[in-house]
Amino acid sequence: MNLNSLWLIVLALIVGSLGWWFYAQPATPVPIDVVPQPFVSENVKVSSPLIGATVPKTFTVKGEARGSWMFEANLPVEVRDANGKRVSTGYTMATSENWMTAEFVPFEGTLVVNYDFSGAATLVISKDNPSDMRELDDSVSFPIVIE
Repeated sequence: MNLNSLWLIVLALIVGSLGWWFYAQPATPVPIDVVPQPFVSENVKVSSPLIGATVPKTFTVKGEARGSWMFEANLPVEVRDANGKRVSTGYTMATSENWMTAEFVPFEGTLVVNYDFSGAATLVISKDNPSDMRELDDSVSFPIVIE
């Protein structure tokens, strides 16, 4: 047996062993697509957009919030990029005239995201606090994706 034949046999054993090793490894589980869900907290329920949803640069925010989170039927909303920089800010409005309550009140509003931004973002809904007393501040947030 010459040296070239010996190298070919060793190479075949190495390749065969590696092939068997890769074949014997458990399959990587395929991630299950997360079904976007409505956001629900103690004070705010958002039906649109859903958690993790991809939205266009102009989109509508709909849901319900406790009337105690609103001032003059307004509810502040904003979109922040992955670094926390604000890329959109605005207000939603109560769609019911009975917003002066501790109960849930429906709201709706449209946000327009800066034209040069797209990607992962966070939708932030804040309690309207005209008193500027920081101890009364509150907010909820969840991830979305801007197209």
